[in-house]
Amino acid sequence: MSHSSPEEKGLDPFRLRDQFFELWNQNDLPMLHLAAIQGFSKLSEPLEALLTILESCPGKQKGRNHTLGYHILMEFQTWIKEHPQVKLSSFSEDKAVDLQRRALGLLSDTNPNFRDSLISIYQLKSLDPSILRLYIVKLQALNCYKEAITLCIKLGLQTELNTTEMLVPLILQDKLPLAESFVKGHSELERQLVLLLDSWCHPDFNVEDIRKQFPRLSLSKHYTAQIQPKMLTRHVLRLMEKFKIDQRLCPNALHKRRLDSLRYLMFKTFGEKTMTEENWTDHVQYVVADDLLLQVHLVQMLVKYCSLQKASQWSLRYNIPKDQLPLGVWEAQQSLPPDLQQICLNDITQEKWVPPQSHCQKFYQVPLTKDKVHFVDRPETFHECQSIVLKEGGIVGVDMEWQPTFGCVSAQTVALIQLAVLDQVFLLDLCARGFCQQPDLVGFIRALFSNRNILKLGYSMTGDLKCLSATWPELSEEPLRMEGMLDLLRVHQKCQKVNQVQNGPREVLVGEDSAEKGLSLLVQQVLGKPLDKTEQMSNWEKRPLRISQIRYAVADAYCLLDVYSALSSNPASFGLPADLHSITSGQSETSKGKKQKQKEKQAKKTAQALGNEECQGVQRVSPSHSDTVKGLLCGELPPEDSPPLPPQQLRVVCDNMLQGLGRYLRCLGVDVVMLENTDDHRVAAKLAQAEGRVILTCGQPFQTLRSQVGEGRCLSLDCSEKARDQAIRVLRHFNVQPTPSDIFSRCQACNSDQYVAIPRADMVTLLNEKGFLLDHNTDHMFEKSCQQEELRLDDTLTPSVTPEPPRKSCT
Repeated sequence: MSHSSPEEKGLDPFRLRDQFFELWNQNDLPMLHLAAIQGFSKLSEPLEALLTILESCPGKQKGRNHTLGYHILMEFQTWIKEHPQVKLSSFSEDKAVDLQRRALGLLSDTNPNFRDSLISIYQLKSLDPSILRLYIVKLQALNCYKEAITLCIKLGLQTELNTTEMLVPLILQDKLPLAESFVKGHSELERQLVLLLDSWCHPDFNVEDIRKQFPRLSLSKHYTAQIQPKMLTRHVLRLMEKFKIDQRLCPNALHKRRLDSLRYLMFKTFGEKTMTEENWTDHVQYVVADDLLLQVHLVQMLVKYCSLQKASQWSLRYNIPKDQLPLGVWEAQQSLPPDLQQICLNDITQEKWVPPQSHCQKFYQVPLTKDKVHFVDRPETFHECQSIVLKEGGIVGVDMEWQPTFGCVSAQTVALIQLAVLDQVFLLDLCARGFCQQPDLVGFIRALFSNRNILKLGYSMTGDLKCLSATWPELSEEPLRMEGMLDLLRVHQKCQKVNQVQNGPREVLVGEDSAEKGLSLLVQQVLGKPLDKTEQMSNWEKRPLRISQIRYAVADAYCLLDVYSALSSNPASFGLPADLHSITSGQSETSKGKKQKQKEKQAKKTAQALGNEECQGVQRVSPSHSDTVKGLLCGELPPEDSPPLPPQQLRVVCDNMLQGLGRYLRCLGVDVVMLENTDDHRVAAKLAQAEGRVILTCGQPFQTLRSQVGEGRCLSLDCSEKARDQAIRVLRHFNVQPTPSDIFSRCQACNSDQYVAIPRADMVTLLNEKGFLLDHNTDHMFEKSCQQEELRLDDTLTPSVTPEPPRKSCT
């Protein structure tokens, strides 16, 4: 019998593996590379040997690229390119399938290069789909859902598996982007994903029912918190637009978004009172549409927030069945006189171009008569507009309006384009019949924005340009070339920074005279009066436009010219450079802004780490508070040499979730008003405004409350902490250091700091009559309890203070 020589058998794979191990442990990567190139060439069956080596490598890759297995495979990938004769087809069919199965067993690694190399080297896409499906199912059984779906995408198995079983675990584990990748490019799978998410938006949906289908799936509270209607609705509407899904297939998400929009409209109109009756009516009809459930919700909300009369008028408007009407609405319908049974709006013909004197005194007014405002909705007026606006060397104020859709439709199209030049304004009416398809209109838009010899003034044009692209698809395919554009938002940011440094914080107005924002604030700072933003959320697609809408549209564009003129004529008074255009083009300023933002972000993180309080940065609290208090409201720790704040100077209102904290603070002499359990959170804002108090709250109400009071007037605490720990944080935050005379200087029950001294015997008698002292040795028990309470407060809040037992009664 003849025997083959060792050279014919080739290098033993295990011997090569041991050599790799030794070099890897010595961290000698150059020698490892050399050993791999030489070793692979000496193997009799490199493809089979590679699997043997990888299978014996310790541990799994788990996405890392610094393991021995990863390096070996990458070296082999390089080597095989120089040896094209090494291929899977040289094996018998059974042997090739066996090698593919072994390679498949290594694919649970999540490193893309590792996975892709194995798929390429062993041609795994050619493997029998039934074998691949079985492997995917095994991965799912091992709770390797991410690995399973990643392999499905790589191997093109999306249509071979149960879509629901693949997608649900990913969504529950907050891996929706991976689920989107799974269905992308497969229209039926895209539709199934969107419909699945929409079914979860149903009011009766319960995530626990889904979890029962996957009992081995371990979910944290964070994951389950993501499965709630508001978040799901957002995803459905986004994917509906992304995958071009008919919105009629997603009734649950659309209903949820419309219901939220209806609640928002009710708040803006009857809560904030910042929306006109006309605008509210237009938007409500758009949001409610022909949805009977939403119509019923509207009537119910009107009963709660407005009046039975208005609720009955809208119930008649939608002809809501009697059995679905709220209590009292049917009776109110019967008592309505005929002239009130219809919803009536103000006659727009009664509006005048010149607003009332009170309006002129309060808001910025455009110095133009009505004949200087031109509606552009026909070829003749359009050509006139072109000839004036496109004049070389001109200055044009640019603004746009579109119909608010409250998130029900993402792609909003422009309804009106305002172009203001010296002494006149052109309103391009894109809702006029056929005008939007005017042949030269898009060309005019391109010519205007690309002409560097025409200065275009805007304020935060990002939203306008997005809507322009949605209006004309050709602007998405070939975006506008922007030349000669000055965004006054950048100028405003520079102006505000200088103003803060030179003049200190800006006064923050609250209540009805709330601080202006955006362009309105810039107009107020530069020209003395803000813009009237009442018509901002108008129905801009409804024709004819009201006079008040036209005035608003004209002012939004023309004010840009006035602001630019004032700033450029005296830039130094606003802390601006002589050339305003350098603000937007200067890279150094941008980098400085980024650094400043990073510093502010880091400071905020530091403050939160030290006190775990979330605080809205203060601008100016009130004239009676010291600079120390301002710094504290910004989340800063008090400086070591700053004087302590007496408890009596800290006046707070505690939300109804912090009543325990309120009682602790009262024990230390802090002036505390506490909301009752039945009080709405907004009561805290009213008390804070009326009495100059700081709001203490926690959780979700913080976002709402801080928007209703001045900046720095609302402090959020950790709901999970005990009242004692919350009190410690408040005292540290405001640098409050109680003295012995402050302890129990206020009544925990009524907050009064006025007491009457009475003898101990009379106090014991009173407590006995109230049933608080049941022991025979009442005097001893009373004194002992007082001392224990004082020590407890003393140890936790004021270590150096040992007050005398209280012998006072609240008057």
